[in-house]
Amino acid sequence: MTMDIRKRNHVHVTGNGEQTIVFAHGFGSSQQAWKQVVKAFEEEYKVVLFDYVGSGSADKHAYSSARYQSLEGYAEDLIEVCDDLKLTNVIFIGHSVSGMIGTIAAGKKPELFRQMIMIAASPRYLNDEGYHGGFDEESISGMLDMMEKNFNEWAKYLAPVTSKNEDRPELAQNFEQQLLSNDQMIAREFAQATFLVDMRAELKRVETPVVIMQPSDDTIVPHEAALYLANEFPDSEFVVLQATGHNPHISHPEEVIKYIRKYIAVEAL
Repeated sequence: MTMDIRKRNHVHVTGNGEQTIVFAHGFGSSQQAWKQVVKAFEEEYKVVLFDYVGSGSADKHAYSSARYQSLEGYAEDLIEVCDDLKLTNVIFIGHSVSGMIGTIAAGKKPELFRQMIMIAASPRYLNDEGYHGGFDEESISGMLDMMEKNFNEWAKYLAPVTSKNEDRPELAQNFEQQLLSNDQMIAREFAQATFLVDMRAELKRVETPVVIMQPSDDTIVPHEAALYLANEFPDSEFVVLQATGHNPHISHPEEVIKYIRKYIAVEAL
């Protein structure tokens, strides 16, 4: 791997297996979100973790508003990391917006993924005629405005809404700190690219088998949006987790591990 890519995306490769699993984090997060999950796979698989440019410990100097004004730029990050590692036929596991970032990457390089697992993913967050995405234009505009004017208050508001699990306040506290660790301008631009995306027309073109894992109660992605994904992808499985909140890989890692194991074992047959 070239040092440029390694440093740019803070890439970590661990594990012992021949089959590679690439874990991709969601908006406002970093590869650290997977720390409770990846250890369950390192003995049997090669595991790749990375941060998108502008997130986590990736090189913020590599960030460009022009490149990352849409999810295409983040998909290029994913493709370039895989290309630099000479990876093909990988198992891709993407949380939240990374589901759609992976969808873009699969469209550009179909040979890249043998299977995609999406956790709490949505093709479109805005409501539309005949489609329930969970947000209206006013609420998205208000969120972006709050991020610009009062970043701390935005994080304080979003963290408990996203985390749920009110009996475990440490989940919201930790996620709030994760959100606040981001650069304000970059986070706002990533939020705009995320919450204004519309991938519905692209889904039927994806030939890769997809597993949709949807939390049973997710404020960010309604059940209808997740079910839409499952219905539109040509080759898909749909599972509703008992886990609540938008970050089940953090709040309920054991259940997420169980279903990842189940579905990658099925794919290997």
